This record gives sequence, C-alpha cells and structure tokens, in this order.
Amino acid sequence: MPKSVPHTLTRRERQIMDILYRRGRATAGEVLEDLPGSPTYSTVRAQLRVLEEKGHVQHEEVGLRYVYEPKVPRNAVRQSALKHIVDTFYEGSTHKVVAALLGGESSNISDEELDRITDLVDKARKGRRK
Repeated sequence: MPKSVPHTLTRRERQIMDILYRRGRATAGEVLEDLPGSPTYSTVRAQLRVLEEKGHVQHEEVGLRYVYEPKVPRNAVRQSALKHIVDTFYEGSTHKVVAALLGGESSNISDEELDRITDLVDKARKGRRK
C-alpha cells in the first residue's frame, strides 16, 4: 500500500470503495445509485475527490465525466480494515478474534472449514520456524 494511504477509511468511504471494487469502474452517478441512504451527488463527488487525495482511487476523463477506479488493491484495504477491527474491538489479540469466530451459539463452522483453519495454523507455525 502506498505510504500516503491511511490505514482506516470512514464507513462511507468503505461503502464507496466496495462499489468501485464490485463495478471495477464507475462514475459519481453510478456510485450514487449504489450507495445506501440519500447522499447528494455533490457529496459523492466530494468523497470521491477525498479518496483520490488519499490515494485510494484514480479517475480518467471520459467525455465530460470522470470515471473512477480503485488504485489500491482490494487485499491491501482488506488487511487494513481487519487490522483496524482487531486493534479496536479485540485489543490487538489474534486469539480473541479466533475465539469470537469459533465460539458462541451462532457458530456454524463446518468440519471442512475447521480443517482449513488447522492447515493455516500449521503453515503459520512452519513459517515462523524458518
């Protein structure tokens, strides 16, 4: 992720980024169509400009319109968002996150998913020993 890209996005910025990742490219009007709530067109344009200043999106002029697309890979944003959640809600503890995901009444993790998680833990241990 470029150094100028902040680690966290506002809720609305995340929503806009989700739309751009899903669509690949979009005008401000197309983003507006997909956004929940009732933001104005000028608000969406302003938020796209802020995202561009932060280094998250870039635009191309097509006729009289700006067409926006993500500049930061989705995985980089995903990692940043996950780190923010872990730090904010789980005091930076991987253990607490995993416990929250695995525990509780709403946990419907299949044996196949548990096997995949076990494989990931085994790979992490092997990688750490190198």
